[in-house]
Amino acid sequence: MTKVQIFFACILFFLLSCSQKNENQTEPINIVAGSSKITGKIIAPDSLKAGGIKVSISVLHPITGDYSTYEIPTDDSGRFALDYDMETSSTIIGLSSNLQTNPLYIKTFINKPIQIEIQYTDKLTIHKIDVTPAMPKYDMMHSEQLFRKLVENKPNDPNWKYPHYYNKSIDDFLESVKKSYNRRLEAVLGNDVALSKEFKDFLKKDFRMFYYTGGMFDYEGSMKINYLNATKDTVNLPKIQKIDRSYFRFLKDFDLNDPQYLHTFTFPELQHNILQNEVLGLPRIGDSDISSWLKEVKGLLADQVGFKDGPYYDILAANAYGLQLNEEVKPLTTKQQEAIKNYWGKGEIAKILFRKNRQVIEEDSKKSPLVVHDIAHVAKEKLMDTILAKYPGKVVFIDFWATWCGPCLGAMKQFKSIKGDFQGKDVVFVYLTNGSSPKKRWEEVIKGIGSEHYYLKDDQWSYLMSEFGFEYIPSYLLYSKEGILANKFTAFPGNEKVKNLIEDLLTNKEGK
Repeated sequence: MTKVQIFFACILFFLLSCSQKNENQTEPINIVAGSSKITGKIIAPDSLKAGGIKVSISVLHPITGDYSTYEIPTDDSGRFALDYDMETSSTIIGLSSNLQTNPLYIKTFINKPIQIEIQYTDKLTIHKIDVTPAMPKYDMMHSEQLFRKLVENKPNDPNWKYPHYYNKSIDDFLESVKKSYNRRLEAVLGNDVALSKEFKDFLKKDFRMFYYTGGMFDYEGSMKINYLNATKDTVNLPKIQKIDRSYFRFLKDFDLNDPQYLHTFTFPELQHNILQNEVLGLPRIGDSDISSWLKEVKGLLADQVGFKDGPYYDILAANAYGLQLNEEVKPLTTKQQEAIKNYWGKGEIAKILFRKNRQVIEEDSKKSPLVVHDIAHVAKEKLMDTILAKYPGKVVFIDFWATWCGPCLGAMKQFKSIKGDFQGKDVVFVYLTNGSSPKKRWEEVIKGIGSEHYYLKDDQWSYLMSEFGFEYIPSYLLYSKEGILANKFTAFPGNEKVKNLIEDLLTNKEGK
């Protein structure tokens, strides 16, 4: 080999090494109180533009333990723009439109605006996407679909039967869940060479949290559901084993000090479960000194998560304040503000919490007073008449929901900005749930919702769901001022649709 050949071989090796390094390394994820902006354009055939094109964007806020969903109408040329707060140096947002419900996953960076242009065919498929700064289009277009496949995946075996967990030991149950999780990963992601390493790791982490939080924190409830699905026995209940704090040793599988969890959409739900689980028994942060609170929390949690130090604990403390700010919509007390200043000083977590606190103070001024009604004594056949009789001359919007229902809570967050517009008008918002929502949890969540609430008995709930033909939640009823049912629908149809329906009834137009 000549010297020239050796020289070019070295150059080629260097370039390949750099390429491999760039592929496998990602920028660090840091906690930062900042913002960014997305601008875009939707290009579609005229036949699809009737009624206007709307864009929905979801932004994760892992430090305050929340996410925001924005509904943005495009202008006549299909353009839209959104400024949004960020809590980390980079994040992954979900973007969809009313032409395409499956969201795109887009990685964005703090203080670096992103531009996107999406072109649709007349068959509601995406013909072309351009995004700046550039990112792998396969990651962007297929990550959500892959996540859904992970959730829906079942063994390709005609003899497969619903697994029995309710009569297994706790160790057997935990091991079965781990094996099922690994099997799904292998079946869906194992041979996918198009997905980048970063997004493959992201999906693995997000799915683990989704899979574990969905069926493991409420062990008793999960075993009852498993018994029903496995045996089809709707009369009897199995004897459920009691668990203690050591049951949550499955949290060691997560390695929660990994900062990539700050990108995952299920992270706030996992944190809420950890902070509120009665068996884990973590104290409420209240007006506590943060160092003292963390010392107690570490004593209770370190053996379960597998570590006693690291950035995760500071994030957990911030999320503990976030529960109050997001769910109760209750501003920080003077003592809490002092505790945050004393512990984090002028650091980024303090900036994020104080920014959120300012937003909550504004929201709290628009929140309707909380009213809880007890109608347990009312016959199920008279239930709706009794509820409507409390609001004569009012348009009544009724929401069937539950504390465990993610789409229900997401719809409430989305509608919050529009709901405040009806203050002082002849409309009342009513919320119905039943015993599937733990009473203590329900009492906490409704503080942030405000308005009128009813905790129904199971037979009352079942009767109403059947009477109105509802199979799922969230579901909704909308009554005119005269007490006549004007609309009913399952799944939240979006802010503008609901706003228009209510305004039509307020102006005595026929519901559509």
